[in-house]
Amino acid sequence: MVVVTFYIVLTRYVFNTGSIAIQESIIYLNAFLFLLTAAFTLKHDGHVRVDIFYGPASHRYKAWVNMLGGLFLLMPVAGFILWSSWDYVQAAWRIKETSPEAGGIPYVYLLKTLIVVMASLLILQGLTEILRNFLFLFFNEDDPEEHTDPVGGAT
Repeated sequence: MVVVTFYIVLTRYVFNTGSIAIQESIIYLNAFLFLLTAAFTLKHDGHVRVDIFYGPASHRYKAWVNMLGGLFLLMPVAGFILWSSWDYVQAAWRIKETSPEAGGIPYVYLLKTLIVVMASLLILQGLTEILRNFLFLFFNEDDPEEHTDPVGGAT
């Protein structure tokens, strides 16, 4: 994204030219980066949280917080995103939506599909995290914190 942005700035201000498609590619790259890595970030426990209470807490407390947070926050939000975006994405596919700009990227419907993909991946990863914490709490399976890399994420 940095290289593409540099190219856009260089062509616009040094050579006084530009490309709408290349400018729109920044939006696509940004969407790919954030929407397709949300579940990966959840898997590696890299999401933002307030560590005042969570940080020094026991593994059992953390497992309860993660399990209940997944059940009552993550799943409803990801489910709502999936449900509410479904018609929006279907409409984009139905008309094979393109950029409203002349010379723009003609694949807006693919970009919008990332919303559904992101919500689906979050639901799948959320179910995995809920199950992992449930097994730890009720069946004394491996401690979820035991399988972490030095950065703090799960392996």
